[in-house]
Amino acid sequence: MEALRIIDGDILLKVTNLESSYGRIKALKGLSLVVHRGETVALVGANGAGKTTFLRALSGVQPMCAGQIWFDGEDVSKVRSDQRMSRGICHSPEGRQVFGPLSIEDNLRLGAYTQSKEFLPQDLERVYTMFPILKEKRKLPAGTLSGGQQQMLAIGRALMGRPKLLLLDEPSMGLAPLLVAEVFNVVKALKREGMTIILAEQNAFAALALADRGYVLETGEITLTGHGQDLIKNEKVRAAYLGM
Repeated sequence: MEALRIIDGDILLKVTNLESSYGRIKALKGLSLVVHRGETVALVGANGAGKTTFLRALSGVQPMCAGQIWFDGEDVSKVRSDQRMSRGICHSPEGRQVFGPLSIEDNLRLGAYTQSKEFLPQDLERVYTMFPILKEKRKLPAGTLSGGQQQMLAIGRALMGRPKLLLLDEPSMGLAPLLVAEVFNVVKALKREGMTIILAEQNAFAALALADRGYVLETGEITLTGHGQDLIKNEKVRAAYLGM
């Protein structure tokens, strides 16, 4: 087991014994983890392992059955999703979920609805600098974008919330290899800026390669944790998730 830093002020997120269910099916079975400020943490596991449910529980859109979520020193377990977003938990969901009929710029503006309007121009410009194609097409309906461009929009919309913690759920899903590389380059740039990120990915190698630490999920439980490079070298991880 890795040696974790134990300075309390360094911990941005602390989750203890988190459980969540879909009807009678328990999707999360007592997850506990910590995320330090400025860390990129990867969640890897097969489809159905609980990665998406965990991120949805963190952002408040998936009900919890048990456990606690501490964020930035506050227990947010019973805080509504919009209030979690205003505190800085911003979520780029699986499947992008952009608002197709609305313009690209209106989608981005929706991401900033919990923030002061004074930040809007500079935050829009930041996203447009990161994703020039979105600026070029900003007046068009979001539904006209390609899959890769919609993923850029979903990440950009989450960034408009001024995240203290950015949740990225399967950002490379369904994308061509060139676009996968582009998306991961964006994640690397955000990491260099010091943003705290939880990255849930089926592309385990790419996620662990850029992560400071990783957690392996299997059927709603954490089965392994360690530094990203250590998990890449782990024989079980290599056999199960890296095809090696």
